[in-house]
Amino acid sequence: MTAQRTWFITGINSGFGRELTEQLLDRGDRVAGTVRRAGVVDELIERGGERLWVGNADVTDAAQVRAAVDGAVATFGRLDVVVANAGYGLFGAAEELTDEQIERQIDTNLLGTIRTARAALPQLRGQGGGRFVFLSSVAGLTANAGGSIYHASKWGVEGFAEALAQEIAPFGIEVTIVEPGGARTSFAHGSLRLAEPMSAYDDTPAAALRILRDGNIPISGSPARIAAGIIASLEQHPAPLRLVFGADAYQGIVTQLRDRLHQIEPQQKSAAAADSDD
Repeated sequence: MTAQRTWFITGINSGFGRELTEQLLDRGDRVAGTVRRAGVVDELIERGGERLWVGNADVTDAAQVRAAVDGAVATFGRLDVVVANAGYGLFGAAEELTDEQIERQIDTNLLGTIRTARAALPQLRGQGGGRFVFLSSVAGLTANAGGSIYHASKWGVEGFAEALAQEIAPFGIEVTIVEPGGARTSFAHGSLRLAEPMSAYDDTPAAALRILRDGNIPISGSPARIAAGIIASLEQHPAPLRLVFGADAYQGIVTQLRDRLHQIEPQQKSAAAADSDD
């Protein structure tokens, strides 16, 4: 029987945040969750009782994120696991997207993750440990036409999380980056934002992702199994730095990492040649 943990999760109204919250409440853990609008998780509040605290916070607002963390700590006294989950997908060629769409994507997915971590760090450091779980994606280690800005946001999460793990290890705080492939969450059916198509891109690789407009995309990933895998990873010590979920994610990540090595390894001598004028 594992000890009861206290979780802080951004964006519990849908997707992995919702699935995690439901499973955690079922197993007896406590959850402090955030939503952007009041009233969207009333049934969860009734179900969770005193083991669920909900705060209104948009991760694009640093003051709201700090207030939510403070409220969670005031209610439960500590935070064992902090999950930066809130985010959405923006797709289209870089030129097709508006400045406002791009700024909002980076502000939510990347800066929102950084705000969440920075707000919770003093608490985890002060209590002598804890774990961050950052929801990235297969898109955090791969790149495909039509997803340039979404990739930028998730690659940013990966770099931030990996460096942060080294910074906070001396305080007993661990980091896990979650990289799921396609999953049957609201991300694929309602949480996507798509660019207005430009005819110049009609017959280019960037147009391939326009099928997302139809919403009829075969997706095999199980949100329930992925959430259960995240929860189970808390029993692993040391914490896994990365968790890959889905055969599509595994294959896509391995293929692109191998491709990068193939591109870089032949440059060993030319790279070294840049080290000296002699």
